[in-house]
Amino acid sequence: MRCDLRTCRPSFSCGLTILAKTIDQKLRGRVIAAHGRNYAVRTDADLYLSCFTRGKKSEVACGDLVEIDQIANDQGVITSIVDRNNLLYRSDAYRKKVWAANLSLMMIVVATEPSFSEDLLGRALVAAEALELPAAIVLNKVDLTTSLELARTRLSLYKNLGYAVHEISVHAAPEQALETLLPPMQDGTTLLLGQSGMGKSSLLNLLIPDALAATREISEVLHSGKHTTTDSRLYDLRVQDGQSIGSVIDTPGFQEFGLAHLTPGEIERAFPEFKTRLGHCRFYNCLHLGEPDCAIRIGVEDGSIEKRRYDLFVSLTRESSSAVIP
Repeated sequence: MRCDLRTCRPSFSCGLTILAKTIDQKLRGRVIAAHGRNYAVRTDADLYLSCFTRGKKSEVACGDLVEIDQIANDQGVITSIVDRNNLLYRSDAYRKKVWAANLSLMMIVVATEPSFSEDLLGRALVAAEALELPAAIVLNKVDLTTSLELARTRLSLYKNLGYAVHEISVHAAPEQALETLLPPMQDGTTLLLGQSGMGKSSLLNLLIPDALAATREISEVLHSGKHTTTDSRLYDLRVQDGQSIGSVIDTPGFQEFGLAHLTPGEIERAFPEFKTRLGHCRFYNCLHLGEPDCAIRIGVEDGSIEKRRYDLFVSLTRESSSAVIP
């Protein structure tokens, strides 16, 4: 049983012996939520601290491993970020914002009803490819058969590109959903994305039965009240015996996905269907936007590259903050 740091008093029997030590010591932990420039960190000693960074600019993300100076029983200062495996950004023409770090899988939830945004789906997959991060698509609500075949048809493009498409119904077949999704999520950190109405919250509650309680606890750690809005939250992924088998980062408010920080070169390499054609254009610096003898545009014309994918590529290239477009 974990002690409550806000009410615990040191004693010989208290499991949190750190409270009996001198405050202002070095700790290591993982960022489990952010609210503004205030971060909830779970330390290796299973302490939950409200932390902040010094200085005006902060590049701390949910999922980061950090080193902390503890300055009070329930507070700390993040002094450094441990080397990351990866870091996911969102950006527009004006600013770039860190989102989540140290991911092993991106899982994008769509549904048969309501209709999902293919633009958002495509952007998420490009972001994953740019990080060399495995990605999977979850088609939820397959029990709503009226729109099932249409959804399958729309997703067949991505299945043909090599992305796993998992079909589930959280409400109609929860046990089968767990059997399908838990294996690829084990032993790592999965980023869970989904538009409003796709059933992502229901899926999170299925994967993390105590997600609501954990959310309240995060809010208390951040000292920000029960209506805390965070960019993302990290939860332990558990099986029935309570053993942690991985973690999930939930991302509320997935309604846009700017990738202006990606260069045109990074964007073109993030489309799997482009890879065999890159380097075969007439011009070595071809942007694939209108140049003659462009191998990518030839692929669109002969049908080997889907036009909707090419249209997304064009949009992302024109949004790129480093693109020099004639």
